[in-house]
Amino acid sequence: MEELDVLVVGAGLSGIAAGHALLEHCPWADWAIFEARGAIGGTWDLFRYPGVRSDSDMFTLGFTFHPWDRERAIAEGADIRAYLQETARRFGIDRRIRFHHRVLAAEWSTETARWQVQAERTDTGEPVELTCRFLLGCSGYYRYDQGYLPAFPGMAEYRGQLVHPQFWPEDLPVAGRRICVIGSGATAMTLVPALAERGAQVTMVQRSPTYVTSLPAVDPVAAALRRRFPTRLSAPLVRWYKALTTQGFYRLSRRWPGLVRRMLLEQVRRQLPEGYDVARHFTPRYDPWDQRLCVVPNGDLFAAIRSGRVEVVTDEIETFTPEGLRLRSGRELEADVVVTATGLELLFLGGIELRVDGESVDPATRLTYKGMMLEGVPNLAFCIGYVNASWTLKCELTCEAVCRILRTMREKGATCVTPVHDGDPGPARPLLDLTSGYVQRALDRMPRQGSRFPWQVHQSFLKDYRAMKLSPVEDGVLRFSAPDRERAEAPLVGASSASGGVRAAS
Repeated sequence: MEELDVLVVGAGLSGIAAGHALLEHCPWADWAIFEARGAIGGTWDLFRYPGVRSDSDMFTLGFTFHPWDRERAIAEGADIRAYLQETARRFGIDRRIRFHHRVLAAEWSTETARWQVQAERTDTGEPVELTCRFLLGCSGYYRYDQGYLPAFPGMAEYRGQLVHPQFWPEDLPVAGRRICVIGSGATAMTLVPALAERGAQVTMVQRSPTYVTSLPAVDPVAAALRRRFPTRLSAPLVRWYKALTTQGFYRLSRRWPGLVRRMLLEQVRRQLPEGYDVARHFTPRYDPWDQRLCVVPNGDLFAAIRSGRVEVVTDEIETFTPEGLRLRSGRELEADVVVTATGLELLFLGGIELRVDGESVDPATRLTYKGMMLEGVPNLAFCIGYVNASWTLKCELTCEAVCRILRTMREKGATCVTPVHDGDPGPARPLLDLTSGYVQRALDRMPRQGSRFPWQVHQSFLKDYRAMKLSPVEDGVLRFSAPDRERAEAPLVGASSASGGVRAAS
């Protein structure tokens, strides 16, 4: 049976970051990336709806080891996908990816200090088994095989075309058609102006408003820094500038929500026609950053509203009708296409079934160590990015922290590392501190956080930079051991031998 030092699950942003970290910091390790789909890119390869784009700036969503070198800070999905593919090729990470390999289950054995992994070929259905010494989940937290779709009354009677953005048909015509988009999140805010630009007459139907802010697609400060300095200097300067300003605005929102609320709503008023009902359509019932803030580059949503091709309707859907939608107010909307931008489903660790020494692991009952490991689960880490900033900022820190742990294991002769809390981690709270529907629906499936470090998730790049990059690995919480050696001698993780290192040991 094949044995790896590290098995990485997922070939999206996090998986590419993990691959580079392993090449850079653990050159002795034998590792591979299992990707359930047939392409690099994860979310950015899956989502193909019109206008799909980043809602974080690309100078922080891109990698530190391969900085984003294009002008647009808010980039389109096709450009992000091409960037990820080019990054994987340039650094040889693509040669370690095994496509159409979905990990189904993993069981840890203390006796052997290994994960026994069950996977399947998604193209042939063939089962695949192997062992690994460390498992690194880089599959994000979105469920790829289905999105969230409420059971609206009358859906079966609707005679038009019903589309979920997660599974957008390549050949869907939109020009000249009446399209209702249900939702008010980032997906709807992206789709609506893109559909209008392609010639559709669009109605965005929302139950309640979302905070929206307009940012320039080309950041003037970033552009000035990139013109003035060479890439080796401008790339880190721009990255830190974007990271700090984003985090600063988040902190301002949490400390003075009323002030930020007034700022955001005033910006919206300036970009909409005089007399537009901002209170009804763009004034949420919650404080800024209780849910994610929606970014519209160059105010494209507001421009589409001003053009008359987009109408925002704030109401509840009573039922679908054969011709479209009937709202609680009694208004009827005719639609050739209804797009259900109603949200995503969360799935921790890609749905992998975990067991430790025969006992099933329920992630919802476990706290997270530094937002990257589960208490009491050995040799397992995962990447989950920030909710208030770029995903990549956190996942790069996580991947480097995992490599620091692997190097410490090798130096100490340890084969097992487990986060354990002896004291009081404080009251448990949700891992993702948002009131958004997609988060609330998944509370019973996601791990939790404590109220004291290192069990608390900061949502702060500065705090995590210090905790994960600069603080000692051996902190008294991570327990290093070699339980398998009590039974028999085993080689170190990554130990070399004439016949191929750890593989020779099996």
